[in-house]
Amino acid sequence: MSPRLLALFLAAAGAAHSADHEFDRVVSAVEKHYGVKRTHIPLLGLANFVVKVSHPAGTSGVKLAIFEDLPSPTGPDELADLDRFMDRVCAGRLRPLVVTRSRAAGESAYILTGEVGKSTQMLIATFERHEATVIEATVNIETLLKLLNSPETAHLLFQNKHDDDDGGR
Repeated sequence: MSPRLLALFLAAAGAAHSADHEFDRVVSAVEKHYGVKRTHIPLLGLANFVVKVSHPAGTSGVKLAIFEDLPSPTGPDELADLDRFMDRVCAGRLRPLVVTRSRAAGESAYILTGEVGKSTQMLIATFERHEATVIEATVNIETLLKLLNSPETAHLLFQNKHDDDDGGR
């Protein structure tokens, strides 16, 4: 194996390991902070394999963790604590893209993204009254931008149709 090929392989492996590390770090932090374990999801490995093979809507990998029986936030201070918690846990490769919170419902959602190239890692974390969900996906930037620019036709991306296809209308 040539030194250049070896260096390229090691760089790619390091980037993949680093991306996996972000998801694992967030999941581990939620488990420690709330004293809960993620819920086992049957056949999730099979679903991830299908995503890696078929690339629906430009997605090439998905990880999912669901947490149940979380303590319910009792006031606005706890939502601010959650913001600080997510800032601390996600510091590093991930950058906040969207943060929403509802004091009335006691819910918060965070969408974070990694370095942008041909594809990027997106991490979505939602916290509701008694549960949390963390999702990481590797998405194709071009496909993601098409989706964001035309949400009314986003369903066509999941059907492997092109922008010029009117969906039979």
